[in-house]
Amino acid sequence: MQVTTASPTETTTTLPLIKIQHVSKRYRNVNALQDFSLEIPRGTIYGLIGPNGAGKTTLMRILAALIVPNSGQVWFDNKEVTRTPTAIQRQVGYMPDFFGVYPDLTSAEYLQFYAGIHGIPHSKHAAIVKDLLELVELSSKRDALVEGLSRGMKQRLCLARALVHDPQVLILDEPASGLDPRARVELRELVRTLQSLGKTIIISSHILLELAEMCTNIAIMQAGQLIIAGDVETVTHQLGGGRQIEIRLFDAVGTGQPQGIAPTDSVQELPQGIAPTASVRDQAIEIIKASPDIHNVLSDENDPQVIKADFSGDNQSLHHILVELIKENIPVVSFAPRTGGGRLEEVFMHITERGGNQS
Repeated sequence: MQVTTASPTETTTTLPLIKIQHVSKRYRNVNALQDFSLEIPRGTIYGLIGPNGAGKTTLMRILAALIVPNSGQVWFDNKEVTRTPTAIQRQVGYMPDFFGVYPDLTSAEYLQFYAGIHGIPHSKHAAIVKDLLELVELSSKRDALVEGLSRGMKQRLCLARALVHDPQVLILDEPASGLDPRARVELRELVRTLQSLGKTIIISSHILLELAEMCTNIAIMQAGQLIIAGDVETVTHQLGGGRQIEIRLFDAVGTGQPQGIAPTDSVQELPQGIAPTASVRDQAIEIIKASPDIHNVLSDENDPQVIKADFSGDNQSLHHILVELIKENIPVVSFAPRTGGGRLEEVFMHITERGGNQS
């Protein structure tokens, strides 16, 4: 399989903190990782994307110096991981995809226990626990038993545990799994806060929308191999054939206005959900198609009010298309590039399906 690496943006041009070079890991008859290479810049939020069995957890455990690869090398800040595993573990906070909490301890006792494991002097425990509970917004649960915490609170407590020794890198394996929407938002904001404090964060998730909104960079994995890596926008652009624009037309138009509606005209509203007249939609499509930067214009089968098109131009070209629609009195409700989780999900499905036929 040919590995493609997308060009980084200006915000990720720092020297890589982590270099993964030709790493392979085999469990009996299963190749969890195969000749895997990746560079992770300092200060990024790096998302690992892949289906079950792609090798994400194996890679994270190697980066945390918990297991050793069969071949290849991992360099952490110019130190080879297998040669100095203890030193690496002091700089890495690993949060696995299971809680690993002790129910009979309070939140404060739980963090104090792990501070002791990391060899932090007892005199510093109180201040560390106080600061971490404030960071993850669990100060009010300081004396609450861990078993009485909600799932979201347990996740935040486990994240605090990974931060006890003030690591340079955080490795989070499926941290949003099982969380309700509010808890996921809180987790996302917390991760961004940690990045602002200078942490490099490596995170895996099956919730692609979360990764698209949270990560600066992503790597798509399939069957233990790297398919593509880079910043989110560049990866989406490179694999999806460019950006996509989404145009929503007014869903209640005058039946006597087949050529569009002037802003000053009165509108005879149709029942909610009625699609714009075919002539208005077709006219809009013809205007959009006139742009040399537009490709593959389609109406959304599930929503006739929406027109989507692949787009390879710049913002000036986008502006020109919108101006032409307005000049022809096309009733545009919204007009915007379609990026983020929706596009990332489409790219992921496309590339992993294609990757299934490669080896």
